[in-house]
Amino acid sequence: MKPRLNIVTIGVTNLKKSCEFYRKALGWETAKGSYDQIAFYNQSGIIFALYPLDKLAKDAEIPADRSRFSGVTLAINLESIEAVDQLYKQVIENGGKSLVEPRKTFWGGYDCYFADPDGHSWEIAWAPFWKFDDNGNLIL
Repeated sequence: MKPRLNIVTIGVTNLKKSCEFYRKALGWETAKGSYDQIAFYNQSGIIFALYPLDKLAKDAEIPADRSRFSGVTLAINLESIEAVDQLYKQVIENGGKSLVEPRKTFWGGYDCYFADPDGHSWEIAWAPFWKFDDNGNLIL
């Protein structure tokens, strides 16, 4: 199979509240196909989706219990330290919970972490060795 990742779906407890958070905190607008049971966001080649947690757990046939760290973080990689600081501030002002304030990293970059209204962990990061294409996609 050719390597690919098409959709990342996270379970949320209140779809309307989560959609509002992503719109205000990150400026993301829902994409075609979204309706009152699921929200899609175009992410330059990958679709990010929000779906009710109980329905997602039922579909995957696993318990909906989220009492501990899932071992997954989502990341937004940016072109500068200033962009990391600006987005972090915007996210926190719009209901994101600070997990780690902006800091220099052990690997030579700069990052921070926040949680969305459902506790999903997000990293905002910059590194001097990252390059981006014209669409903002990270080039490794």
